[in-house]
This record gives sequence, C-alpha cells and structure tokens, in this order.
Amino acid sequence: MVETLDNKPSTAYWIIAGVLLAWNLIGLLFYYQQSTLTPDIMMDAGLTDAQIAHITNTPAWAHAGYALAVNAGVLGALLLLLRKAWAIPLFYISLAGALIQDLDAFVLRDAMEVWSTPSAAFPPYVLPLVVIVICVFEIWYARSAKTKRWLS
Repeated sequence: MVETLDNKPSTAYWIIAGVLLAWNLIGLLFYYQQSTLTPDIMMDAGLTDAQIAHITNTPAWAHAGYALAVNAGVLGALLLLLRKAWAIPLFYISLAGALIQDLDAFVLRDAMEVWSTPSAAFPPYVLPLVVIVICVFEIWYARSAKTKRWLS
C-alpha cells in the first residue's frame, strides 16, 4: 500500500531542501578533489609539507568516514526533495561520517597545528564545526518535515 501525502510543503521547504542538496554536492566535489590530489598539485597550490603529509597520511577509515558523510548527505538531500523519509537515516549516517573524519583530523592527528597559519582567514576548526551544525540541522529539518507529514 502506498501512503499518500496530504500536506503540501511550503516554498521554504523546497528552497531549504535545494540549498541542502547544493551544500552536499559541494562537499562531494571537495571529497573528489581531495581524493584525486597529488602531492605535486598540492605543492603547486601552496600547501606546506606538513599539510601535504596530513592529507596524504589520512587513514583509510577516516577517508571512508568522509566518503560516507558526503555521499549520505547528497542522497539524503535528494530524498528530501523527493519527500521520502529515508532522508532521515541518511542524514544520521552523514553526521556519523563527519564525526569520524573529525575524530581522525582533530583528536588523533593535530589538524589545529598543521592548518593554523597566520594568513588563514579563520581557525581550522570553523569549517568542520559548520559541517557538524549543518548535519544536525539536516536531521532536525527532515524529522520536522516527517512530523508535518511532508515525507512518506
């Protein structure tokens, strides 16, 4: 039996879901970029030897966490646009992947020391913190949409 949705989402719902998809696609692009970078390209981009080593020495489990985060985020956002409740567990997986990646970078390896430079626009923990906040927002928003019966 197919459940029909009787509530139409607001225009804001579609805008927010579209922005979340764009955000996650940008994350997927960064993941692909990091996965295909060579030390020569990183050196040409102006990264220090310590930064290049930090990227190239990322353990497979942390890289897999990154992959989980971005791929689950993209799928979750697509499912949100399709009004499917499966977006919710995918957003949880995305959050878990981001936390796994940050565990490696900030707890097990000192990303703060490697990425803190005098010319940096903001401290290296800002973007990962923004990612976590958006992951939590995605979960909250999808659960809220489910409660409003916008998702099936």
